[in-house]
Amino acid sequence: MSQNDTLLRNLTLLRIIPRAPLRRDTNTLHEMLKEEGFNIDIRTLQRDLQNLSVKFPLMCQKEKNGPHRWQYVSDFVSDLPAMDTAEALALVMAEDNLTGKLPPSASAHVRRRFDRARQHLDALETNDLAHWRKRVASIPEGKALLPPEVEPGIWDAVSNALLNQHAIDVTYRSRSKKSLKQFTVHPQGLVVRGSISYVLAIINEYQDIRQLVLHRFQDVQQSKTSYRQAPDFSVQDYVKKGELDYLIDSNPVQLVADINLDMALKLAETPLSNDQQLSEPNLQKRVELRATVPNDQQTLSWIRSLGPAFYVKQPTRWRDELAADAEQVLAFAKAFGYQSATEADQP
Repeated sequence: MSQNDTLLRNLTLLRIIPRAPLRRDTNTLHEMLKEEGFNIDIRTLQRDLQNLSVKFPLMCQKEKNGPHRWQYVSDFVSDLPAMDTAEALALVMAEDNLTGKLPPSASAHVRRRFDRARQHLDALETNDLAHWRKRVASIPEGKALLPPEVEPGIWDAVSNALLNQHAIDVTYRSRSKKSLKQFTVHPQGLVVRGSISYVLAIINEYQDIRQLVLHRFQDVQQSKTSYRQAPDFSVQDYVKKGELDYLIDSNPVQLVADINLDMALKLAETPLSNDQQLSEPNLQKRVELRATVPNDQQTLSWIRSLGPAFYVKQPTRWRDELAADAEQVLAFAKAFGYQSATEADQP
């Protein structure tokens, strides 16, 4: 075996060892190296690990009658390869977007990388990025809600079960917070939407995919139940089908709307769909929009948030639902004493 093979194998080994509190046993590391194309015996791997632990902050946890488990110390930070300025700038902008979306325990795993990026940029006192904090910002579209609290260790346990494909026994809090339920969960996917994280999983002996909200997990333990994989399941296909968007109908709708000029200018740059059409402004500076859009609650909620800037003509069911919403808002306002200027002026 050449020195180059040994070097590549050791670099791969350093990459697949997790940081504490996660850990991997020697047999798992051996199988992962095989998947990377390194066919070595277990004794060679053990020798590699011992040699690397002299140069790198690796720890081995030895269990009685059990496998040796390896991990980096929890505060180890590595730059392989070294971070450059463009990467550092991209990371600090990504951090702004991730803040408020991931649970704190998940953010902690990448916080060291973000800290390293800021340190890199702060050290650039002699170039054009010396005052980078005054020059870059990343802000969300729409109102960003604060993330719900996730119990310590839950994110680590669930993500580890998902990636290593093992079942977990879960204590789950109902939405009303009045009861706790116990499930055996077989994680199939993880989706972060806004400030909420969803675990897509098979539960108990059922076959269909259920959506579990991560912040309602109260306790997670590795299960003795054998893991069950959902046949042909794909998170990407699941999302494309609109399963997370409260799909009203699988068939898209032809949207026709009367929108104001500001909204038209925005949609001209960031279209609703590939077939979007915008008319020329009329005398009232309103534009007719035509587009094929998903028939889901997410699209309808977005339109609802735009108020009079976006009047739906078709589909008629959406038009009637939005008009009923407007009437209900006005009824509530009047119930609380609202009067229009015209009504207030009447004797």
